[in-house]
Amino acid sequence: MELFTKPSDRDFLRVQQEFDEKTLLPGGILVVDKPPDMSSAAVVRRIKRLPGIRKVGHAGTLDPFATGVLVCLVNQGTRLSQFFLHGRKTYAATLRLGRTTDTQDYTGAVTAEKPVDPIPENIIYDVFSEYTGDILQTPPSYSALKHNGVPLYRHARAGRMIRKPDRAVNISRIEVRDIRLPDITFEVECSGGTYIRTLCADIGDRLGYGGHLLHLDRIESGGFARKEAIDLERLEEEAIAGRLERHVILMADALKDMPSAEADSRVQEKIRHGRTLSAADLPALADASPKPFYARVTAPGNRLLAVIHVPENNFDFRYCCVFH
Repeated sequence: MELFTKPSDRDFLRVQQEFDEKTLLPGGILVVDKPPDMSSAAVVRRIKRLPGIRKVGHAGTLDPFATGVLVCLVNQGTRLSQFFLHGRKTYAATLRLGRTTDTQDYTGAVTAEKPVDPIPENIIYDVFSEYTGDILQTPPSYSALKHNGVPLYRHARAGRMIRKPDRAVNISRIEVRDIRLPDITFEVECSGGTYIRTLCADIGDRLGYGGHLLHLDRIESGGFARKEAIDLERLEEEAIAGRLERHVILMADALKDMPSAEADSRVQEKIRHGRTLSAADLPALADASPKPFYARVTAPGNRLLAVIHVPENNFDFRYCCVFH
């Protein structure tokens, strides 16, 4: 039986040399199933060495111990990051009661412990339901947020615990899936920028025992579900075999929830030269409501030409991104 061998740097160098310098994969996104014990930045580095890719970014960090959907933007697709970073995300998570840590997850140093007594299930459900809608969170001291240009986790590792102001996040759905004390497994759908480990710490405090995040799996991000994600090593294998392009979701398709209009040759020419677009140029968008909103403008063949902002007054549309 033939055993699979992980592609080496030499394998990638050989394949890259077969690509002309001007031959790039189309701009778009790769939906990656991030493995545990790897940072999001490390995933980006591994994707960047794949043939046909020059630029890579990701749309929302996952902690190294976390798994699941990591939306990676490639080539011109990196210019769409603003439309994914703040999109809604869904997680499956496990809260462990009775132990708090300095990082609010299981990787941190224990700061307090307390035996967990039996808790009536109705009380657990009631407390979880309190954390729906618009809530305030205090960003954790161990996070990638910056203070004076330096990530908070670096300050924390140096013994400087920086507290950032509370900020508003939105939790549209939170459902308890399993209760096996001291562990509570739940699923949460939330806005970008929500810290699930902070949510665990807050709920643990509310229940009177403290707590930390034991397990985290992102099952949806930016409208893309776990079933659409590809394993990182499988992606590298596909790249060596010359099949990487089939896994790139084109930019127009990646923005699937955004209103769209196809430009005729006259409007394409205006976009090409950066001329102002008006309601008369794209009547389908002018008639759409409610406003304001972002919209994609495409050419025949579903090629993304631009992302524009359609204002409430329907006057001049504003370019956000233009692609040539």
